[in-house]
Order: sequence, then structure tokens, then C-alpha cells
Amino acid sequence: MTRCPECDAEIDLDEDEVEEGEIVGCPECDVELEVTQTHPIHLILISEDEDEDEEDDDEEGEDEEPGAVEEEEEEAE
Repeated sequence: MTRCPECDAEIDLDEDEVEEGEIVGCPECDVELEVTQTHPIHLILISEDEDEDEEDDDEEGEDEEPGAVEEEEEEAE
């Protein structure tokens, strides 16, 4: 038995049935948790901010590429 780091609810997970890196959900607060250790089970909260940061990085990279092409075209003229 382990507890949700967000709401402290008990989560019934069997050490032999989960793997490190597995994503599980809290039945009480519905957050996603990652198994970081299996003996004993340790869970960490997966932050939604990290997902948003990755998306922002992707969008920024897309903005930079067209600008780089424009600079190359200007130099050619």
C-alpha cells in the first residue's frame, strides 16, 4: 500500500505487478503518477507544466527555422 503524493489517498499497488516508469492514476484526485521505485513502491506526481513546457519548446523551434531561412535568402541577394 502506498499513498498519493498529491492528496495522500491510499493506492493499492502490488510491488510485483508494477514496473519503474509505469504511469498510474490516483483513484481519488485523478492525477497521473509515475512509479520511480518498486521495492517499496514510490510514486511521484507528473506535472502538467512539464508537458506544456515541451510544447512551448517545440513551437519556439518552429518559429526560429523560418527566420533562419529568410536571413539566408537576404544574404544571397
